Amino acid sequence: MCHMIERLASQMGRNDEEPNIELAELLCQTEDQGGIREIVDGMKCKDKAIASDSIKVLYEVGERKPALVAEYADDFLGLLSSRNNRLVWGGMTALAAIADLAPDAIYKRIDLVVSAFEIGSAITLDNGMTALAKVCRANREYESHLMPVLLGHLRECRPSDVARHAERMSLCINEGNVEAFLDALDARRGQLADPQSKRVKKLEAKLSKQFACPSKA
Repeated sequence: MCHMIERLASQMGRNDEEPNIELAELLCQTEDQGGIREIVDGMKCKDKAIASDSIKVLYEVGERKPALVAEYADDFLGLLSSRNNRLVWGGMTALAAIADLAPDAIYKRIDLVVSAFEIGSAITLDNGMTALAKVCRANREYESHLMPVLLGHLRECRPSDVARHAERMSLCINEGNVEAFLDALDARRGQLADPQSKRVKKLEAKLSKQFACPSKA
């Protein structure tokens, strides 16, 4: 392995994430594409510790400078079918970070994303909502496919998830779909605890004002 791999937490005998975050910050500062490629290769390593540390570095880079890792959409997509849940939710986190820059690459394998989203852990679900919402807003074709998926999830997810997922989904709300979105939220109103209800009402008021449609509050 090359020198960037040696900077991973596991390779330094560390059990915390700080070395991985520091490496991500270094790669962002230097825009070291060679170093990033080393970490992408590390993400595919059979050593689970190296793979886990590598995906952590890459999604931290994605959160800071998504353009540096946007070209690796296919590599992140490949993680969604992994048996290692750490790589699944790490891959989805990376996809959420770059989805604005790589919607076409993600949409080519959208069934894989939707499948991982539907059966994934809480982190996979949260970041899957963000990734799908960003792809959804990229163009009308993607929206026509993905909006029913997102609305269906909003109607059926756990009450405790409604506000958080609605906020993430709001990225793709526009004049043409805002009424359906508000209707889906209205249908969940009676199931929400007070903190959730307040968040939903705030989002509804914001969108109602933005798109000049009647508030359902």
